[in-house]
Amino acid sequence: MMEISEDSLFQSVKEIIIQSREKVFRMANSTLLLSYWQIGKLIVEDEQKGKKRAEYGKYTLKDLSKKLTLEFGKGFDESNLRNMRTFYHSFPICDALRHELSWTHYRLLIRLDNFDKINYYINESIQNNWNYRDLKRQINSLAYERVLEHKKTTDETIHSVLKDPYIFEFLGLKTDEKISEKDIETAIIDHIQKFLLEFGKGFAFVARQQHISTETSDFYIDLVFYNYILKCFVIIDLKTGELSHQDIGQIDMYIRMYDDLKRGEGDNPTIGILLCSEKDETIVKYSVLNDKNNLFASKYLLYLPKEEELKQIIDQDRIRFELDQNDHNKTLN
Repeated sequence: MMEISEDSLFQSVKEIIIQSREKVFRMANSTLLLSYWQIGKLIVEDEQKGKKRAEYGKYTLKDLSKKLTLEFGKGFDESNLRNMRTFYHSFPICDALRHELSWTHYRLLIRLDNFDKINYYINESIQNNWNYRDLKRQINSLAYERVLEHKKTTDETIHSVLKDPYIFEFLGLKTDEKISEKDIETAIIDHIQKFLLEFGKGFAFVARQQHISTETSDFYIDLVFYNYILKCFVIIDLKTGELSHQDIGQIDMYIRMYDDLKRGEGDNPTIGILLCSEKDETIVKYSVLNDKNNLFASKYLLYLPKEEELKQIIDQDRIRFELDQNDHNKTLN
């Protein structure tokens, strides 16, 4: 009989305990969601019997809350009962519930006013393993609105992955101080997990200041990532000042060099992103940025703006994006 070392025994027992706890949590979470959905359904059906629904519903919830709290303790206050009612209204088909998400996730989701938006955050939460805080930040920073393009098909494109603008408040850099590109690059590396969460789905970090050499010159690319959904390298050039034609020409050259020297046989063409603090739309329009589908300029913000300010920025960027797409399609036709 083969002996098992103490460390091996510990690891085996530890794995069993972890798996059993995860199983118990999933079962408890599924049961809780189903219970809250059923309670919401009963409340809605009961309210619909009342002649004066608003007044009747308000009275019913208050009375029901008092009785349930006396019987079962916390968790059944009037606010949570309203959440259960909205939960049922938002997800009237029980089988559509995603049990990978918790009740705290759903409490955020039911506040959204658009079903496409809800589906976006559900899918992103599951694919990227967002916890409650991650989801809350994404909703508060209008992540759905900042994605360049929402596809009706399941095919992923660079437009359905990238955002504009990006919000890097988690880097902890002060906007009233002079900040260099190296400062931003260092802060990104120090907060790489949060950066990947903000940057989009499918990205994996590859290198910082990656050295590329030719027969005559040496070049260093700020940041390199690989996107396993798009199956391509994504190189990033950071700019703290206004975007220039020289910046665009430089990253265009980097893309060509990367495709020639680093791109693997199964990789799609490399994508280049200029992350800049100021984006001159005239330069963007009358440069190779407007002609290529693998070269982009996105603005970044080092703070989280007020919602109205952020909506205004997003609306302006989306209008420009749609106009550029229409111009590009006319050129192709």
